[in-house]
Amino acid sequence: MTTMSSKPAAANSNLYRSPTPVGGKAPYTLSAKLPVETLKSWLHDLMLIREFELKTMAAYQQAKIGGFCHIYIGQEACVVGPFAAIEKTDPVVTAYRDHGHALARGMSPEACMAEMFGKATGCAKGKGGSMHMFDKPNWLFGGHGIVGAQTALGAGLAFAAKYEWEVLKTGPKKVCLAYLGDGALNQGCFHEALNLAGLYSLPVIFIVENNGYSMGTAIERGTTMAHNLCLKAAGYGIDGIQIEGMDVMSLYDQFKPYADECREKQKPGFVDLKTYRYQGHSMSDPQKYRTKEEVAAYQERDPVMLLSNYLLNERKALTEADYQAMQTKVRDAVRASVDFAEASPVPELSELYTDVYAEPMPNLSPTREYTHGAKNPLL
Repeated sequence: MTTMSSKPAAANSNLYRSPTPVGGKAPYTLSAKLPVETLKSWLHDLMLIREFELKTMAAYQQAKIGGFCHIYIGQEACVVGPFAAIEKTDPVVTAYRDHGHALARGMSPEACMAEMFGKATGCAKGKGGSMHMFDKPNWLFGGHGIVGAQTALGAGLAFAAKYEWEVLKTGPKKVCLAYLGDGALNQGCFHEALNLAGLYSLPVIFIVENNGYSMGTAIERGTTMAHNLCLKAAGYGIDGIQIEGMDVMSLYDQFKPYADECREKQKPGFVDLKTYRYQGHSMSDPQKYRTKEEVAAYQERDPVMLLSNYLLNERKALTEADYQAMQTKVRDAVRASVDFAEASPVPELSELYTDVYAEPMPNLSPTREYTHGAKNPLL
């Protein structure tokens, strides 16, 4: 009898151990032609997400935030770049590491932090918490805690958008972004979503925020073809691209034409977005699967640093005083969001039985009456 080898097929031990050289320098293509104020707004959003996550960590350690909490530090460019490349009315859905997506999409820090604190003024009225950021006005459809489940929702959102344009003729061409972590690549729901997207040519781009570790296992140890994830999409007739995701300007340059093509041709896409998280998978992660030296090496590719260096040194459009002023503004805004969350009321106990059904009917339960709850503060 033969025994199975413990060495994974097509493993590449250097996949996440050799960071590319520090960027933040010309030449850039599309992004270099954008107005300086646009690039400054990107820097503001990168800094806002970073500061928000730092305050989130502190609040969690003080037991002001309960449940699971997944920090986005290091991956900020993965949302700022792609969101700048699409329209405000394009639908977005993501997994449970979602604070950065919510803020980059336009959610107020107050609504986001209040949700973290479980308060009634949060984006889901305090009933969702860290993993369930929803913002209908900004076309963000979650924040989902079940690994990979959001990919099917992304396909569904794309189907609805295409149906409106192609059949009902009531809307413009749209493209949906469905974010997932590399750990979701092995979930059945993801493959079902890819199959349907390829079969019906749905305008959804599956973006793998590939930080290389899933929860805590190097990708080449748990996922086949880790060196070329685009082959997974190719099996469903979907063309994929690989993008380096730490430099927001380079990311935008590559993602913008790809998203435009998927929108125009109303077809699906797949992006292997190479990134890196500086914190653990969640706040309870001891991070024994990687070294401090590895993390430090990737911090040389810090998204905030790369864009600020470009604006300071290459574009000559930002001074040290400007940078400090922006940092102060961001810190004040995040501090205010914490104050707002702490001062906000907790939801009424009766809210437990509201918003469970879209159309509540009488006698759904012999003991409780299900209704619509208090108005969502974002609406």
